[in-house]
Amino acid sequence: MAAPCGLRFDCGRICLDLAATADGAAERLTGPDHLRAWLTGAGLVPPGTPLDGVDGRWLGGFRGLRDLLLRVVHDELRGRAAEADLALLNSAAAGQPPAPRVVRAADGTLARVLPGPPECAGLLAAVARDAIGLLTDPDARGQLRQCEGESCTLVYLDTSRGRRRRWCSSEVCGNRERVARHRRRTTVRREQSRSAAEGPVTAAEKYSAGR
Repeated sequence: MAAPCGLRFDCGRICLDLAATADGAAERLTGPDHLRAWLTGAGLVPPGTPLDGVDGRWLGGFRGLRDLLLRVVHDELRGRAAEADLALLNSAAAGQPPAPRVVRAADGTLARVLPGPPECAGLLAAVARDAIGLLTDPDARGQLRQCEGESCTLVYLDTSRGRRRRWCSSEVCGNRERVARHRRRTTVRREQSRSAAEGPVTAAEKYSAGR
């Protein structure tokens, strides 16, 4: 799912969606406004939650946790994460996430709200706990995949039938691959047509061309 600021919310877990805010050299958390959009878009806070306190300190905290998640998840996919990084993840999870409340909305439906503006440490803890839950769940870990798109570093949960999902997004990396494949086929056909039009080259022609 695409969102403003180029944010992505299609990786299957909140912790993976945070990791997706940095794809290679692309930085998607470029300021407090982008972080506010991510917090709401990822469902970490309900829509309408006051986020006036989000500032550069928050931005640094979430970028730091994101970089830690990138290391831990990729290292676990390749083998095992460093013990020092696991200790940092445990430390981030030690905070107290905000306790949601259920209220009756004006239209009669039930809505999730927070009792007040959330604290940065509490929201970081919620993301860190999500990562710990993911990495310690054998079934969920078995669904972790790295996108096959060229130069894409995103990791997602493959919940597709037959576990055949290849890309983080069919519309993004999948479309790029289809375009690249079409260009390769077009180039091959063009070269084949050119060779056919020129006809076979005789040995004498080759000799003359080399003189």
